[in-house]
Amino acid sequence: MKNETVFQRYEFKYLLTRDQQARLLATAGEDLRPDVYSHSSIRNLYLDTPDFRLIRRSLEKPVYKEKLRLRSYGRTERDSPVFMELKKKYRSIVYKRRLTLPYDRALDCLTGACPWPETQIGGEIRYTVDFYPDLESRVFLAYERDSWLAPESGLRITFDDAIRFRTEELTLDSDPWGTALLGPDQVLMELKAPGAIPLWMVRLLTEMRLYKTSFSKYGTAYQLLLEREWKDLLTKVK
Repeated sequence: MKNETVFQRYEFKYLLTRDQQARLLATAGEDLRPDVYSHSSIRNLYLDTPDFRLIRRSLEKPVYKEKLRLRSYGRTERDSPVFMELKKKYRSIVYKRRLTLPYDRALDCLTGACPWPETQIGGEIRYTVDFYPDLESRVFLAYERDSWLAPESGLRITFDDAIRFRTEELTLDSDPWGTALLGPDQVLMELKAPGAIPLWMVRLLTEMRLYKTSFSKYGTAYQLLLEREWKDLLTKVK
């Protein structure tokens, strides 16, 4: 496993039914094949300020935005490797910087008890953490992911379901329980491409009448939290 990874790509999201997912994969046929990691159980800890400054700005759809999260694939132990990820978006292009660390060391780095690695990505993450000195784990978000690859174009397609979140028990070494973000028949599809989407995929999306959405997992979780707070406030007023 590499200690550092850099991604630069376009990302497009679509909300599908399970029937639409099955039809798309069947129609794509040999143009797609299972990715190396064809299925994974993803868990994230999203870091933010006490007033959710990062996600509030992201939802305003600025030219530039960023998110910081700690990610694992499946339940992790304290000495298991996790990914510290800095995800940026500028003018529709997504840039992701990822650093691999043992879970306990990543937590120590976040609290300042341990220095970040003296590398390019380590420096970028350290700068971001220092820029937001009151960062803390705010939301746990988990989902099941199936991944496909179109080898000729480098297009990667992922399908996420069972997306759930919580604001309690904010650790990666716990069970992935929480509030669902999608309906039982919904799946979130993401197209991740280094350049243009292949023409065959464009035609398929058009034929199936699938349209892009601006769905954000963390953003949707935050909006649901606001709705809860509003309902609680109304209940108290009554």
